[in-house]
Amino acid sequence: MSRQSISFTEPNDEWLKKQVDNKEYSSKSELVNDLIRQARKQHVQIDWIRTKLEKAENSGFTEDSKEQILEQSKSLLRG
Repeated sequence: MSRQSISFTEPNDEWLKKQVDNKEYSSKSELVNDLIRQARKQHVQIDWIRTKLEKAENSGFTEDSKEQILEQSKSLLRG
């Protein structure tokens, strides 16, 4: 794993320390990596929604029922 040196604002550093002190994470590095993983997953979800919206806008109406659309969205969110 590559090493990086980053700076945090005081409130962010205090929040990170609190998470580690509360045993939520074993280190700040573990926490930052988890936050990045979550952000990447969220980005994938946003891209999927954006693609669906663009497709819908370009094609007119979908033939999927609202239940099907809801299930597709929930399935994506579950990963």
